[in-house]
Amino acid sequence: MSMDQETLTSKAEARTQAQRVRILAAARACFVKSGFHAASMATIAETAGMSPGLIYRYFENKNAIILAIIERQLEVARDRIGQMHASENLASGIARSFGERERCAENSMSGALFLEMSAEATRDPQIAAALRRFGATVHSEVASWLSRDRKDGGYGLPDDVAKARALIFVCLIEGLKVREAREPTLDKALLEKALSEAVAALVSPPK
Repeated sequence: MSMDQETLTSKAEARTQAQRVRILAAARACFVKSGFHAASMATIAETAGMSPGLIYRYFENKNAIILAIIERQLEVARDRIGQMHASENLASGIARSFGERERCAENSMSGALFLEMSAEATRDPQIAAALRRFGATVHSEVASWLSRDRKDGGYGLPDDVAKARALIFVCLIEGLKVREAREPTLDKALLEKALSEAVAALVSPPK
């Protein structure tokens, strides 16, 4: 392949990625505003500022869009977990992010969107399977972080303890997502105090 062909291919790939990101951002906005079933492909297209026909060039149907959102969120979650360090004030970080208004940002999983996905998983086996894979991967990544040696940024917990604590940690975060959807103005100072106690218990060595 010549340099000119490589350049054209690179530009085409970049354009494709940009279009996908644009569609997914529009879909997240529509899903939060109207729910999965009420948000049609036409509505998503209008929100994205493109024709429905163009959207179908990138995504076969609405389910494909939902699955792509889940996959993207998994990438974001794995990246964030990989950057976690035992020296961080984890409780403070979680409290700060609670109730953020970045409802449609690429890296955002708002409480409303989390609830929509969870509800859809009860009706659609494909979405349910994707969310199970998401949950299993996040659980595994958190357990790995908790079991890492402290010099490597973890807490040095035994593997069996890390797996159990990771499950509780994931449930805690998911519960906060539900609470965020219902009460985004929750007192953050109170939340941080509660989280400080909970997180301290989750990362402390077993007795």
